[in-house]
Amino acid sequence: MANGYSTVSVFIIGTEITRGIIADKHGQLIAKELTTLGYHVNRITIVPDDGTIAPLLRDCVRLTDIILLTGGLGPTSDDMTRDVVAELAGVPLVRDEAAFAHLYGRIGERIYGANLRQVMIPQGFRIIENPKGTAPGFAGELPVEEGSGEFRHVRCYAMPGPPVEMHEMFYHRILPELAQLTGHEGIGRNEYSCFLTPESRLEDLCSECAVGPVLWGTRVQEYRISLYLNGGTSDQRSEMASRISERLGKGLLVPGDVEVVDLFTRLLEEKGLTAASAESCTGGLIGKLLTDREGSSAWFWGSVVSYANDAKVRLLSVDETTLKTHGAVSGQTVVGMARNLRELSGTDMTIAVSGIAGPGGETPDKPVGTIWIGYAVKGREPVAVRLQISSFGRSSVRRRAAIAAILLGSFHLNGADLLDIVGTWQYI
Repeated sequence: MANGYSTVSVFIIGTEITRGIIADKHGQLIAKELTTLGYHVNRITIVPDDGTIAPLLRDCVRLTDIILLTGGLGPTSDDMTRDVVAELAGVPLVRDEAAFAHLYGRIGERIYGANLRQVMIPQGFRIIENPKGTAPGFAGELPVEEGSGEFRHVRCYAMPGPPVEMHEMFYHRILPELAQLTGHEGIGRNEYSCFLTPESRLEDLCSECAVGPVLWGTRVQEYRISLYLNGGTSDQRSEMASRISERLGKGLLVPGDVEVVDLFTRLLEEKGLTAASAESCTGGLIGKLLTDREGSSAWFWGSVVSYANDAKVRLLSVDETTLKTHGAVSGQTVVGMARNLRELSGTDMTIAVSGIAGPGGETPDKPVGTIWIGYAVKGREPVAVRLQISSFGRSSVRRRAAIAAILLGSFHLNGADLLDIVGTWQYI
């Protein structure tokens, strides 16, 4: 292997994991990605936040070329990763001024006290930025005496434990560097974002749609799954992605590291449009997702959470006859919600959602997971579309209904036929 790096040891640090409170998924994810690059992962060790990692690391450095650590970088006294690494490297902990300035800009005077620990790193190590959290990671080399006064150096990378922070750091900062170490900096790799699809089904589709030597990996995020296609030629990776996309349905697999909200809000910004939402079963989640975006007040008017029928009538002027005749979960109701909110708000577009999130409330013709989504766009007739979302619990239905509503909203803004699109969705 290029530069002599071949073996990797992974340490997952977290008392919640060793006590069985949460399950470890970092080890599997890291091992799969590094194996694809040609590394040999010789151990995955899970240890609590109590310093017991120190003797394990001392033994490990003699048997490995690279060490990856996740967890133990927080502000509390039991977050000991930085202390253990500094001791093993034989250097003191020092304050990184760039990290200090960045964290001070985020939390101000609260940095003084326990939070100050987060900007202390082993001397001679470098900071790895953490755009998703407050504790930066760091990387450096641990000296290992080989005898006769000669030393070799083991690369060490420390990452935070929370998945959203660790994934960002590993995939976008550490993995590209490790690819260069193996001489695989030119390895073919494509990233896609997959929406509304269960992980197990996506994994099955990857197996069924495999092309030649192309390997794949996935990581589950809160509102999507990231799919990575590695190896083979560019044409082979594109062919595999096309096969998967065709099986999933239109618009459910898009290139890149993309959130559904980004697809929708970029269109609003590009077209200079404003939007609002009327929500029943999603309980305000659409509004939450849209207002998570900085600057959303420029294009988002607000959300009306009209859960009860009385709220639909009094806040959104939905006709009581419509509710009695067709029910709250119907195309007629969501069209009324969307149309009336657009008139009330004066926005260019509104999204309305009503459905049965479960576990109760279903009827023979409206089982759990029945979702109606309505759209009203200035200058166009309101439309509604029905989805049948597989139920993996109440929160899952609500979450996926919100994602579907935003995703279809982006298609509707572009003039697409929504019935044509959802008619291709097979596994939602």
